Amino acid sequence: MSSTTSPSHFVPTLADPNQRVDLRTWFAVAAGLLGAFMAVLDIQITNSSLKDILGTLSATQEEGSWISTAYLCAEIVVIPLTGLLARVFGLRAYMVGTTALFLICSTLCGAAWNLQSMIVFRMMQGFTGGALIPMAMTLVMTKLPPAKRAVGMAMFGLTATLAPTLGPTLGGYLSELYGWPSIFYINWVPGLLLIFGIMNGLDAERRNWPLLANADWVGIAFMAVGLGSLTIFLEEGNSKDWFDSNFIRTFATLAVVGLVGWVSTSLLRADPFVNLRLYLRRNFFVAAMLAAVTGMALYGSSFLLPLYLGQIAGYTPMQIGEVIMWAGLPQLFIMPFAAALSSKVDNRVLCSIGLGLFGASCLMNGYMDATVGYDQLLASQVVRALGQPFIMLTLSNFAMAGITPRDMPSASSLFNMTRNLGGSIGIAMLASMLTNRQHFHSARLGESVTSLSGATQERLDQLTQGFIAAGIDPAQAANQALAVIDRIVRRESFVMAYNDGFLLMAAVLFFCIGVLWFADKARSPSGGGAGAH
Repeated sequence: MSSTTSPSHFVPTLADPNQRVDLRTWFAVAAGLLGAFMAVLDIQITNSSLKDILGTLSATQEEGSWISTAYLCAEIVVIPLTGLLARVFGLRAYMVGTTALFLICSTLCGAAWNLQSMIVFRMMQGFTGGALIPMAMTLVMTKLPPAKRAVGMAMFGLTATLAPTLGPTLGGYLSELYGWPSIFYINWVPGLLLIFGIMNGLDAERRNWPLLANADWVGIAFMAVGLGSLTIFLEEGNSKDWFDSNFIRTFATLAVVGLVGWVSTSLLRADPFVNLRLYLRRNFFVAAMLAAVTGMALYGSSFLLPLYLGQIAGYTPMQIGEVIMWAGLPQLFIMPFAAALSSKVDNRVLCSIGLGLFGASCLMNGYMDATVGYDQLLASQVVRALGQPFIMLTLSNFAMAGITPRDMPSASSLFNMTRNLGGSIGIAMLASMLTNRQHFHSARLGESVTSLSGATQERLDQLTQGFIAAGIDPAQAANQALAVIDRIVRRESFVMAYNDGFLLMAAVLFFCIGVLWFADKARSPSGGGAGAH
């Protein structure tokens, strides 16, 4: 940074394109990627253990939804702030400090004594962990020369796609073997490795306290209110019947006011804390929007499939994890191949292949019945794993192509914020759709399964006779037969609703292939504005 550069126009130092990447730099980048993986993993890791957590904390299912909402709400708020905070404290000090606080908050989550304490600690955990996601992308873009960024971006893409699929798997295993607090305590292993890698891989930087005094605090307040309220609206809307609830209407209003205020103040300032004008760049806008839609499908599939396996197939958390992991593990072998291709092949082609495979896997899950389990789901999970690495890697390349060094922290923050918002929107849409479509299919099936139907009456007679043969009173046997038919109708209506959800995701992913080609041609990430396409 030159001596004439003001603190508010801090520009990250880029790696020398001609310099060999030393082991120390790889340590720092690997540590940053480990932090991003850990932060994304913690979004999903409580899902498979939620029943055990709620039992210990004496909370209902509806109350327990705030455990995830609190984390997501804090995480989405801190992501746009990371560029500013890294400039204030220095990259090394900020990453080490926020990781240390994340580990403390994780420990407090494992020791929570009631629901209220768990929600507060999860919010603190999200606020400290959320910063690690964009910081990892910034490290890749600033510390690696252009020739190595394809590898770095591939590993970053892996954190975005692998962590959501392995979260339920790891959470299920740890909860069953060591109890649910272990899903929080396990963070100490990657957390300490991260601190060690950053301390040894990055140089200390001067503090830049004047930035705090000159920061756009009005814009930051609007952003926090807008994004926080939007996350609460999306996460809690379905359980509270959306706009029929005063609570939801209030947060919808706050979200609109906050987001409009944030955009307005950012456009009026010459040096906003995050540069929203990046959305006006065609490549960045297309990449961010597709990242949001991919986030919908990525988190949506990780939301629907465990629900189906638990509710319809009756799987334990550990069994669910054994199915879900097949959408993750093959990515470890595909990602190096995707990285090598990304610098040689038009990324629009690679991303189209990824979207097509991901959409095909959702299509394969769109025709399930109540007997579908591990064996039948294995193929679709592997197809999903083959497609996902091509998507996030190439979208990251599109988003960062031609971005100047000064805007790299903003681009990283906005790209990851948009992707996470897409995940929240996708889960909210699918949860609402699941409820509505289940009611619809239940009503349609109910029109056919009536006492006037010969097939229904024959099945009722068979069930009744079976219960009587087992020694049950005839009147009670008839009631039990009716209950069995009712459960079958409900089960089938849920299966059909799950199928509708997967078919919707498939349609959206296939549609995205067409949208993708509005972006300009790109290959490997460019640095410092060079190589923009």
